[in-house]
Amino acid sequence: MIAKLSSKFRPVFVATLTVLLTVSFNANSTPDKTAGSAMAGQHNQLSQKEKQQGWQLLFDGATLNGWHVFQYPDTVPAWTVKEDMLTFNPASRGLQHGDLATDKVFENFELKFEWQSPENGNSGVFINVQETPESVTPWQTGPEYQLLGVAHGDNADPVKRSGGIFGFASPLTASDFLASTGWNQSVIKQQDGKVEFYLNGKLTARADLNSEQWQSRLASSRFKDQAGFGAYTKGHIVLQQWTSLIYFRNIKIKTL
Repeated sequence: MIAKLSSKFRPVFVATLTVLLTVSFNANSTPDKTAGSAMAGQHNQLSQKEKQQGWQLLFDGATLNGWHVFQYPDTVPAWTVKEDMLTFNPASRGLQHGDLATDKVFENFELKFEWQSPENGNSGVFINVQETPESVTPWQTGPEYQLLGVAHGDNADPVKRSGGIFGFASPLTASDFLASTGWNQSVIKQQDGKVEFYLNGKLTARADLNSEQWQSRLASSRFKDQAGFGAYTKGHIVLQQWTSLIYFRNIKIKTL
């Protein structure tokens, strides 16, 4: 879900979340590492074939190398590595909370990642994000691949469902996404401004950011007053820290 609070109120909001989620983080059991596309101990690695195809890891399974908190590149993130999974600690003190951005920018690419959410979880992945003084939050410029838990209330709104472009377009096809014990597999492809989202093997969103159709729909969307939204085909990839835990692994990218 997009952070709808202004930057003026966001520090207070994050601090409140830190207190509310402390018990949740400490008591929440570690997700099932063995579920998904690979066996335990084989995550966050590239096969020889993937290396030959040009794939690169964005998350090495052990460190936050290649990432920083959006708009706070020189701080220590509240995001952390927990048993080969990328997540954040809502209970952390003295660390920088916020969305996690890649150090590099990407243009034509195929991005693959696996994610696991609590049943009432809410997060997202932004693309083409501009990290400028004018863009204080990722959603001002970057379309969001929505990530929801199976029991979250936003599932009642078609334009807020997992795999869709949040607040802009509902998923093209229904895709069964997994409960808190399962790992969902997502793909984002972008080439020359043409974007496709996939969730568990099904195409869920398609858009051409350079098309008249995109501009027409944008003019009547909730983003109509954001001059930079969807206006770029190159930028940072950003993982959202919102109101719940989220776990990522096997994040890899290939230039197209």
